[in-house]
Amino acid sequence: MKHRYAAALTALLCALGLPAAAQILVGQTAGFTGSVAVGVKETTDGAKLYFDMVNAKGGVAGQKIELLSLDDKFDPALSAENTRILITEKNVVAMFLTRGTPNTEAIIPLLDKYGVPLVGPSTGAMVLHQPVRKHVFNVRATYQREAEKAMAHLASTGISKIAVVYTDDSFGTDGLAGAQKGLQHAKLTPVVLEKFDRAKPDFSQIAPAVVQSGAQAVLLVASSAAAVEGIKALKAAGSNAQFITLSNNASAGFISGLGSHASGVVVTQVFPRSFNYAFIREFADLARAKGLDDSSPAMVEGFAAAKVLVAALHRAGPKPTRERIQAALENQGKLDIGGLDVSYSPSDHSGLDFADLAIISADGKFRR
Repeated sequence: MKHRYAAALTALLCALGLPAAAQILVGQTAGFTGSVAVGVKETTDGAKLYFDMVNAKGGVAGQKIELLSLDDKFDPALSAENTRILITEKNVVAMFLTRGTPNTEAIIPLLDKYGVPLVGPSTGAMVLHQPVRKHVFNVRATYQREAEKAMAHLASTGISKIAVVYTDDSFGTDGLAGAQKGLQHAKLTPVVLEKFDRAKPDFSQIAPAVVQSGAQAVLLVASSAAAVEGIKALKAAGSNAQFITLSNNASAGFISGLGSHASGVVVTQVFPRSFNYAFIREFADLARAKGLDDSSPAMVEGFAAAKVLVAALHRAGPKPTRERIQAALENQGKLDIGGLDVSYSPSDHSGLDFADLAIISADGKFRR
């Protein structure tokens, strides 16, 4: 019914000599169901918060931004198929806010084939930064930067027995590389170094090994669901370690999944939370207006990525095409999104390098 009504309205406008409302179509493939669903929803909600504000003010050069989102269930093969549909059938001018390292890698051949820029992949994989991927424009810092900072923090507090548990995929090995840099700098060796299957996490052997090692802290490089499962299994096995995980789990859904086990878990951050930053004040004001008083770091990530994309759309001119958006991004230089500079050039698509830590408080909030 909605489609028939829209078609009839378009026909009427044309008959009257009036243009139909122009739209800028942006594509997204991400795991709206599956192990990363909670984080995906929150990053997408944060992006929509900004898109809705822009659209309410008339859009970009009078054109509304429409985000076309498809569920890939965190399956790289489905990510690629969704991207093919969005690019060749829906004719999106850009891809946006993908989730997952293997998933984003899976769509790069399509981006390159059709010349479509991807803005703000929700992954900190180094493989998307170096060497430069022509059509990938990162916004957030790398996982390696986060993991290295986490190890430096633990070492600075006097913790020397650290276990590293990571998913057996490109995301896990990327986080591991950062952790090893931090450990080497602190002149430490992990007491346990174990990987687990991405599709079927099993901590039945890992948890006892971590407890037996006397680990004082455990870094889990894992998706939200796997990290929750891992922390619960480790605690059930008797571990009293400090648990720390990366920003892919900086979501309210992650805290909810942990339940009574959430308090004291440290989660690295790739965006500030301080109101000293203008874009955090802007985000908080828009979230509050929508009744989202308890917004998460994951929402902030989506919000920041949307700001970067909209700035590129403005610079691309009144009729943004894939080529013009690509050129606008690649020649951007520094973009102030409200207290943080996002930088791009033909030889650097890294965006930000901000990394920090937050701890989950007893009342289930991220605290600095």
